[in-house]
Amino acid sequence: MAENKSASFEASLARLQEIVAELERENVELERSVALYREGRELVTRCEGQLKSAEETLRQAAGTTTTTAAAEPGAPNEEIPF
Repeated sequence: MAENKSASFEASLARLQEIVAELERENVELERSVALYREGRELVTRCEGQLKSAEETLRQAAGTTTTTAAAEPGAPNEEIPF
């Protein structure tokens, strides 16, 4: 699954849940555990990137950007509620 760079957020999250379930079993071999961990880290990185991209899109739609808010001295750093 980690090789598919265009996987949706939901598909990546579902695969992460599968990985966690498998790692929580007591009889997983060390090599398999390491491979699952690596795949999981790649998926986490991808999901974080997708979430940051979605957040930036929402900020732009709301008329604010992270660079705009940071560039204005004294401007409150308001979070968009999700």
